[in-house]
Amino acid sequence: MRTVFGIDVSKASSEVAILVNGEKIHGYTMLNDAIGFNRLLNDLKTVHNPEIIFEATGVYSRRLRAFLEEYGYAYTQLNPLEAKKQLDSLRVRKTDKIDAEKLAHSQFILNRKPTYAQEEVYQHLRDLSRFYQNLTEDIVRAKNRLHKVLQVTFPELENLLSTPTGEQYGNLVMAFPCKEFVLNLSQNKLCKIIRQSTSKRISEKRIAYLTDKLIKLAKQSFCAVKKISPMLEEVRYYAQELLRLSEHRQVVLDDMVALAQPLPEYDILRSIPGIAETTATSIIGELGDIRRFQSTNQINAFIGIDLRHYESGNFLAKEHITKRGNPYARKILFKCIHNIASASHTNPCHIADFYEKRKRQSTIASTKPHAIASIHRLIRTMYYLITHNKLYDYSLTQNR
Repeated sequence: MRTVFGIDVSKASSEVAILVNGEKIHGYTMLNDAIGFNRLLNDLKTVHNPEIIFEATGVYSRRLRAFLEEYGYAYTQLNPLEAKKQLDSLRVRKTDKIDAEKLAHSQFILNRKPTYAQEEVYQHLRDLSRFYQNLTEDIVRAKNRLHKVLQVTFPELENLLSTPTGEQYGNLVMAFPCKEFVLNLSQNKLCKIIRQSTSKRISEKRIAYLTDKLIKLAKQSFCAVKKISPMLEEVRYYAQELLRLSEHRQVVLDDMVALAQPLPEYDILRSIPGIAETTATSIIGELGDIRRFQSTNQINAFIGIDLRHYESGNFLAKEHITKRGNPYARKILFKCIHNIASASHTNPCHIADFYEKRKRQSTIASTKPHAIASIHRLIRTMYYLITHNKLYDYSLTQNR
């Protein structure tokens, strides 16, 4: 006797359909809280080896998943796109109750395997990776806003350091939001502020150079607002926000590295030229336990670089990637290819060789198609190395 629980998860509540040997015997609405989950638990305890199936609905299905894992129940979590393709032929009408029943009914036909349960560390790394990505987006947004207001108050300040980023730059922007704050201070006072603007050691020669350059930039600057303008406070706010976000992002990265270092795939990924600790931890965070995939094609589909093929009669459409998978993983791996290509000048890599070869053979200016092809090759390399527990060795790739 097979008993299947089909669950259609929504924001605050879920529809539960219980089928025995293909026949519905019960259905109800449960809240996505402790009371609702306890009701589901009582029903699960009355059945031997229940099959539980539901769609992944982002943060809303995560509580249900955590509840099932806590009580040791295996479950099948479907990708929403996969579920739509499988259930469309079964749907005549669409409601949450019908969806729950159809999910359970389809399990008797398709006999899906339970979802691979990853170790908790991979979920923690994924959460930290998303937090890191969100902080990075906030930093970019704060940089753009600071640049915008600084163009009104003191645009020349962006030329003081080699790059307008980092701790020292942020502190100097807060100290000198417009030229008046420079010209009203003595040279000794300016030297003291510059010395205290960074926690790193800085030579007196460097301090004198920056002081002279700062005075020169202030003299040639024209401020569009007065010293009492509220825009100066806005400049200070974005500079302080940049420092705060950068510090917090570094804390998150340190936590990611601490979690990832004990995992065997961390050193394996770091052995590939061009992959540093930030990239390695982000890849693990987004891909999770790569051993759960049965082939590299599944990983391609997971991140959305599998090709969309359309052919009808004599017409053959140009192939494009589906972009239906994990956009964060796709972005990380795309940047990773360029890092590998840059590092190949000192640390050769067969992926960089492939990327450069495709660029030379191509007649188009865009490098995006070559990067996508290189990502697939990188995925195949990572999958082989991790599943066989081997470090990357460039010399071995030249024998094939």
